[in-house]
Amino acid sequence: MDQNLDPRYQEARCHVRRLRGFYSHAAIYAAVIGSLLLVNLMTDPGRLWVKWAAFGWGIGLAAHGMSVFAVRGIFGKDWEARKIREYLERSSR
Repeated sequence: MDQNLDPRYQEARCHVRRLRGFYSHAAIYAAVIGSLLLVNLMTDPGRLWVKWAAFGWGIGLAAHGMSVFAVRGIFGKDWEARKIREYLERSSR
């Protein structure tokens, strides 16, 4: 059987791509926030304005991480299939 036709292979491939996206996001976050921290410390060490950028972007990074690691069970394939069945049952009445 061709791997590209195997649904488990397709699901694994999708998950690995999502993981790669998250790891790229985290690496860019670390590089940019680290750079901003250096600029902040060199220009105005008495006032840490970088914490607001880290906090705001950190919320987005956390949401991205949850979509890859944690929330998958809540809105995964079982949830999707159940919602499709519910919709079809309602529309057939």
